[in-house]
Amino acid sequence: MDSLVTFVIGMAGGDAALGIVLFTLAVRLLLLPLGIRQARTTRIRERLAPRLRALRKKFERDPQRLAKETSALFAAEGSSPFAGILPGLAQLPFMWLVFRVATHPTALVGHDLLGAPLGQQVASVIAHYGLVSLPVSVFALVIVLLMVVAWLTSRQITSTLPAEQPELLRRIMPLLPYGSVLAAAVLPLAAGLYLLVSTAWTAGERAVLASRPL
Repeated sequence: MDSLVTFVIGMAGGDAALGIVLFTLAVRLLLLPLGIRQARTTRIRERLAPRLRALRKKFERDPQRLAKETSALFAAEGSSPFAGILPGLAQLPFMWLVFRVATHPTALVGHDLLGAPLGQQVASVIAHYGLVSLPVSVFALVIVLLMVVAWLTSRQITSTLPAEQPELLRRIMPLLPYGSVLAAAVLPLAAGLYLLVSTAWTAGERAVLASRPL
């Protein structure tokens, strides 16, 4: 991990903040085919929603037959009921790797973003520089931008939730994007920068894919 962090910073000319941004973008670009596949599966599921509801109603007392008929329905579309889950799971190791780079405990020492230390949390920055200072303002800007992205993502999620989704999930799902805001408030600035780039990419990718034929 030390070698990877050193490589990422070196590729950005010694600018750790730029290195985190570029590395995050590179990984997300690498994972774009998985995102497209996941979006395609979501479209198929939305198109099949009325027939899936009919199957659940027809075979509600026969789970095995329901599973068989559901698989056959997706197979006719060249997909499967689990096709939307697998791409998401495949992305997790790569996202974990980027997160580890952004939260490395020693390699970020001495690196900053507009004067704000990348390796420190907002509480430490406030304690060291005071509440009214440029480093705290940088932290606040990252958090505000994360809130904007979370709000846009929440709206995207709300607009695509299927009607048959349980009411509890319909209330919880739109709140999940705000987890990145809470994380940025307690993690080092480098992690907040990673979260901002990654969530903004996700929101943009979802918007573009939703408007294009897949």
